[in-house]
Amino acid sequence: MTRTTEECRRSLERLAENLARADDDVRGAAALHRTVSCHLTDLDTTFTGRLADGRVEDLDQAPGPPAERAQVRLAMASDDLIALVDGELHFARAWATGRVKLEAGFRDLLRLRSLL
Repeated sequence: MTRTTEECRRSLERLAENLARADDDVRGAAALHRTVSCHLTDLDTTFTGRLADGRVEDLDQAPGPPAERAQVRLAMASDDLIALVDGELHFARAWATGRVKLEAGFRDLLRLRSLL
């Protein structure tokens, strides 16, 4: 079932709230200052923002693939995004099977692994 862009926006906002309320270990891992993008392949829509001090800020939406290359890039179907945020889909399993694509620098991947 394909979700709407509004459902996905709410899910990303909920993820941002969860990061802001997370314990010190998770918040420390998310304390990167990086640009982020999440391309929803089934909706051909991209959400972009900034990860700063354990929060996602300036969340914007645009049609199509990302216009600019973010430092942390995700791509997945809308159902998978919502399942990840709801805790119904384990990130590592989804990444290993290709349901979720993550591109980032090696150092960022090491820091982000505790979030995954």
